[in-house]
Amino acid sequence: MKFRPLHDRVVVRRIDAEAKTAGGIIIPDTAQEKPQQGEVVAVGLGARDAQGTIQALDVSVGDRILFGKWSGSEIRLEGVDYLVMKESDVIGVVA
Repeated sequence: MKFRPLHDRVVVRRIDAEAKTAGGIIIPDTAQEKPQQGEVVAVGLGARDAQGTIQALDVSVGDRILFGKWSGSEIRLEGVDYLVMKESDVIGVVA
């Protein structure tokens, strides 16, 4: 992918949720919610503070993250769907 986000933005690829419940019931695509977990594929350099210095981001490429349900803007690059969001939309990193 040849896309570099600016400032404090991150590019995320959604990680698909399980299509089957713990009880074995298969959930059809139309009833599934969009996953709120993803993998960071690109990060910006960081946000500038009041003095003009760049503050590095806490997430890095390869991190699995949780984000809000309505976070980010959906984009399509080279046939793959991604989300571009600010680092502040990220809830946390999954260990």
